[in-house]
Amino acid sequence: MNKDALAKVPEVTIGFWIIKVLVTTLGETGGDAVTMSMQLGYAAGSVIFLLLFVATVAAQVGARRFHPYLYWAAIIASTTVGTTLADLVDRSLGIGYAGGSTLLALALLASLALWKRSTGSVDMGSGDSRKAESFYWVTILFSQTLGTALGDWTADTAGLGYAGSAMAFGSLLLLVALAYFRTGISRTVLFWAAFVLTRPLGAVVGDFLDKPLQQGGLDVSRYAASAALLGLVVMLVLALPHRAAQRAH
Repeated sequence: MNKDALAKVPEVTIGFWIIKVLVTTLGETGGDAVTMSMQLGYAAGSVIFLLLFVATVAAQVGARRFHPYLYWAAIIASTTVGTTLADLVDRSLGIGYAGGSTLLALALLASLALWKRSTGSVDMGSGDSRKAESFYWVTILFSQTLGTALGDWTADTAGLGYAGSAMAFGSLLLLVALAYFRTGISRTVLFWAAFVLTRPLGAVVGDFLDKPLQQGGLDVSRYAASAALLGLVVMLVLALPHRAAQRAH
């Protein structure tokens, strides 16, 4: 294959990260809308969004080239199911935010380790096999779920609240950005660090939008917040250039 062949993932730019934060916020409000506002519960919500995730990822893996809307639809599905799964693990299983975060962090590390061992790299730009794509999406699912649990942990258990948690995760993302520009740390490591950290940032922002005033939120309707965020994501995907990442060989 030509060294300039294109991957089926977008080039990582500032626009990519802006959309990623918005999508993770949408995942929080959308997931809560189904499990809480519709009162379907965490188990039913997880099944619904997991089926959506499997369907969108199957379409993404089966596609022959990069499609921005298909890619971001799969990311939205991963972040909504991440929200409901994290709530299911943390609350319904009774292991708390600390236990849930630890369990999910181990699952994420295991996924990355198996991916590395199986394909030799955890960078989607390094190969084009369906095996690599499958690991990519499984890793994303674990990272989105872990991010939700981390956001809940810092906002509730650690007592930072939504604003404090947003500042904490925003600061960590700034450190990752500085490391990207000022150090020789692996770009793949920094990508996954940023990918994980954007999820709890979006989670606490989503909670800030839709939680009741007495809990420190703005009490915005989850349906309205989700619709507005989805509209903004669609507009940005339309407005911003979306090139497929160059595949390294």
